[in-house]
Amino acid sequence: MSDFVSGFWNVYVVGIVLASVLGCGVFLWSQSIARHVEGETTGHVWDEDLQEFSNPLPSWWRWLFYITIIFSLFYLAMYPGLGTYQGQFNWSSTGQYDGEIKKADEQYGPIFKKFQSQDILAVAANSEAKEMGQRLFLTYCAQCHGSDAKGARGFPNLTDNDWLFGGTPDQIKESILKGRDAMMPAKGVKPDLNGDQIKDLAHYVRSLSGLAADSIRAQRGKELFAPACAACHGPDGKGVLGLAPNLTDKVWLYGSSEETITETITKGRTNRMPAFGEFLGDAKVHLLTAYVYGLGGGVKDAAPAAPAADPAAAAPAEKK
Repeated sequence: MSDFVSGFWNVYVVGIVLASVLGCGVFLWSQSIARHVEGETTGHVWDEDLQEFSNPLPSWWRWLFYITIIFSLFYLAMYPGLGTYQGQFNWSSTGQYDGEIKKADEQYGPIFKKFQSQDILAVAANSEAKEMGQRLFLTYCAQCHGSDAKGARGFPNLTDNDWLFGGTPDQIKESILKGRDAMMPAKGVKPDLNGDQIKDLAHYVRSLSGLAADSIRAQRGKELFAPACAACHGPDGKGVLGLAPNLTDKVWLYGSSEETITETITKGRTNRMPAFGEFLGDAKVHLLTAYVYGLGGGVKDAAPAAPAADPAAAAPAEKK
């Protein structure tokens, strides 16, 4: 009702509800005083000999209907159902949800906080944390990535070591917290590439990962790759972290067939990972991060390179 600013709609809903309930009572009462004669039919016949008799309802059955009407009036007095009236119990689905969340936080909050204070690598190795992380994953992530986290067409596999936005604990956590947006622009729109050029590119892209390709088309596609694709995928096609995928491995989010690659180049692709930070909170995201990292595809944070103590000492290494 909060979407309606006019008070008319409140009166309208109240009137419809009360008229429906009271109308049922009036109809039932009218049937109770109607003339019924045992053995007399209403004149309705189906299937040649199936007749409808005009017999009254049994009294116990009729009173059951009256009780339901009385109950509905009591229910409408206690709970919301009459427009903006909240009922004597002041109940709402939002209030009940908030209460259940508060109760759950009081019960499980300390457990989540215990793991939140630990390093992700330590949490990933903890059996209790794994079970909790798995339940969170099956509830919030399995719809896209699958219950085994191996993904599907258009949804990445989280168990391999192919990460478009990085597979370190911090990078995985950022993906879950903030979400990710990825977009491959369409190249089949004028004045970009024509159909024959796109097919040449598709063959070259297939050749980069060792797939069968027409050598002549692949050579022509190689010449097109630099101006059309290298800005995102790099001159060698190995991609750029957070920008474009590696085209030289055998990992394909949408498929590696010539038709699929041609479609990707022609129409482009758009993909989105929703953000869960505000919805789940930092503690649950921390557990989810540890679970995803522990699936086997995560990589450790790269150790910073130690600075050379003496430029002269570093010179021989540069020559090697």
